[in-house]
Amino acid sequence: GTDGRTYSLDDVAGPRGTVIVFICNHCPYVKAVIDRLVADAKLLMAEGIGVAAICANDARTHPEDSFPKMKEFARLHGFTFPYLHDESQTVARAYNAVCTPDFFGYDAARKLKYRGRLDEGGRATPEPGAKRELVEAMRAIAAGREPAEQTPSIGCSIKWKAA
Repeated sequence: GTDGRTYSLDDVAGPRGTVIVFICNHCPYVKAVIDRLVADAKLLMAEGIGVAAICANDARTHPEDSFPKMKEFARLHGFTFPYLHDESQTVARAYNAVCTPDFFGYDAARKLKYRGRLDEGGRATPEPGAKRELVEAMRAIAAGREPAEQTPSIGCSIKWKAA
């Protein structure tokens, strides 16, 4: 983590659910949603839902996603959740992450219940009154209900290392 700690899923899981989001520092889609993501993460964490972000991009080909730059990005945007470096990319591959941002929402039993986007805004600011899709989905999951909708996230591809 950018805070110097090593995390497991147990460390980040919340008693009512968990959100894992794959992000990076350079992607215009992430840059467009990051402040909304940070605000929604604070809200969800206050409701007992754990949140962690992971950067798995190859920093050799995308130096803006290096670990030192991750620390700077987390500080600049006031992350209150762990921002983790998946240098080996094994975690991203295990999740079948494909883009940044890519959201995974789990229930308290750690069953995947949501694979979607933050909101309808994408690279633009959502219209006033727009659904906060991740927040609404995670609230439903925490209450034992299925989330209403799951629109796939759109973003930059994960920058995989050469095989």
